[in-house]
Amino acid sequence: MLSVRCKVCNKELHSSTKTQCCGCSNMTTVKEDKVTAVDLSKVVLINSEKSVNNHGILTQQDLEYQENRRKRKVRKLDFEVR
Repeated sequence: MLSVRCKVCNKELHSSTKTQCCGCSNMTTVKEDKVTAVDLSKVVLINSEKSVNNHGILTQQDLEYQENRRKRKVRKLDFEVR
């Protein structure tokens, strides 16, 4: 069971098969396992069955490779037209 709280109006919403909405300007909406709002930074997840991982997918080596790749220059090849 998913529970969220809207920081704007402090209303708690609990998940069900029906759509539930807080009704304030942020329009926090909960339906089953989905949470939507105008600004999700103003929504607090109180209780959920699934764990939320906030760590990145790419490793430090992947990030360094992408950064080095971004800095590469494009070679211009000159072809002789006959």
